[in-house]
Amino acid sequence: MSLKSLDPRITREGLPETHDASPLGEIHHWGTYEVFHQTKKGDRHIHVGSVHAPNPEMAYILAKEQFARRAPCVSLWVVKTTDVYQTNYRDEDMYENNPEKMYREAGGYKVMERINKYKKDHPQNK
Repeated sequence: MSLKSLDPRITREGLPETHDASPLGEIHHWGTYEVFHQTKKGDRHIHVGSVHAPNPEMAYILAKEQFARRAPCVSLWVVKTTDVYQTNYRDEDMYENNPEKMYREAGGYKVMERINKYKKDHPQNK
């Protein structure tokens, strides 16, 4: 016997009156996937959001529809959220820079003046 409702759309579905207690299949356990997209070749991939899907293939299709349909996109990465590893904020001291090693930073080298002087003195090498 099917479920009767005042809403004809529900009655039309022919839903059973009793709840089916059988275990859900794998297709019913959707996971979360993180989506990264690249706007033009050579750019870095940027995280644009998440999608829920039963498998990576479906996650790719949903990501393509959600994040690459209207905006320019040349590449999509879809990664299962559980596969993304993140550090804890209490470990932030691991990323502190040592101020005594400024020679490792590009800003520590003052060569722009020399480069501009060379360009001025050798206009044929521009």
